[in-house]
Amino acid sequence: MSESDAADGPPPFEDAFASDDVEQRIYGTILQTREPTTASAIADSADCDPKTARKYLGWFDDLGIVTRHDGHPATYERNDAYFEWRRINQLAADHSVEDLQQRVRELTTRITDYEDAYDATTPAAVDAVATVEASDERTIDDVYSDLGDWATAREERERYERARQQRASTDGEQASG
Repeated sequence: MSESDAADGPPPFEDAFASDDVEQRIYGTILQTREPTTASAIADSADCDPKTARKYLGWFDDLGIVTRHDGHPATYERNDAYFEWRRINQLAADHSVEDLQQRVRELTTRITDYEDAYDATTPAAVDAVATVEASDERTIDDVYSDLGDWATAREERERYERARQQRASTDGEQASG
């Protein structure tokens, strides 16, 4: 691989944020953090001074992007609720009430098909091994794939329904205002 090929592709994983400014590196580190982490550890990952990391983490805490846990030392973790809220707001901004409702219908149909196929109301209620043993057609991989898709469809339907409600409320306020 030539040097120019390497420059055109993505950066190596260990240096994924090397070209970003310090705020972006800290934000990127937060996105990858799945458990409470000290500002010093975040600073190490973001290649910056711990004092700088604490400054940005305080700002991210104020915005709701991270949750600060008091202690000695304090730790920070990604606030998944913030990212869920942001995703719903983006769906509501990007789609009409009708588009959101149509997607809710499509997902409901997919979910209903899974409920009928597995004679269960949730993916968690399905015993994958017993399902495979009772079937000549399904492999364990097929069942797990279906269960994963079913769970994803349920989560996505919830997001789209919340976005639809938000958009309908916003549209209603604008119409009456």
